[in-house]
Amino acid sequence: MIVIINPNSTEAMTQAMLETAKPLADPIPVEAWTSHDGPPAIQGPKDGAAAVPPLMTLVAKAEDKGAQAIIIGCFDDTGLQEAQANTTCPVIGIGQAAYHMAAMLGGRFSVVTTLAVSTPILEANIKRYGLSDRVSKVRASGVPVLEVDKAEAKILSEIKLAATQDAISTVVLGCAGMVDLPQKARAVTPVHVIDGVRAAVCMARGLIG
Repeated sequence: MIVIINPNSTEAMTQAMLETAKPLADPIPVEAWTSHDGPPAIQGPKDGAAAVPPLMTLVAKAEDKGAQAIIIGCFDDTGLQEAQANTTCPVIGIGQAAYHMAAMLGGRFSVVTTLAVSTPILEANIKRYGLSDRVSKVRASGVPVLEVDKAEAKILSEIKLAATQDAISTVVLGCAGMVDLPQKARAVTPVHVIDGVRAAVCMARGLIG
């Protein structure tokens, strides 16, 4: 069983990740849990810090329930290091998975995320994963996490700019709320487009074996 844990309290985002993950994980069962004690969205260090304690409670619950892999459904990889240090099963962050998949495709990649407050966090994560030399730019679209579905045109415009200006072969979608955007993004750019939820599920399947 794969358990996706959404560290924020927005149930709609959890359900979107679950719908995306199920066909990719089949026949491995997937559950998606919402951290109802977390912030509504994770936008910057303050939200991330507030999200970690209730997230860790759910991580422990998932392992007790027999999860074969846990996915942290926040592109900031909120609480990932803490979760990995306190479990025996694989724990994958959707940002972590997306960056590594982009690196495996060759060439350089850019990230298109939500607000500028998240940019330093993503850049620090990329550095920690040893992939700074593979990233061209982390771009903030200026769209808040909870408004992604209402501002797709603005995000797609930023993706097009990344593809034309950054000398890259891949765009990474930098928010779990962008899970429905890959097909639309591929319609406006010739470069690869990676969604972290899909990347994490595929990696979880491989690790489960």
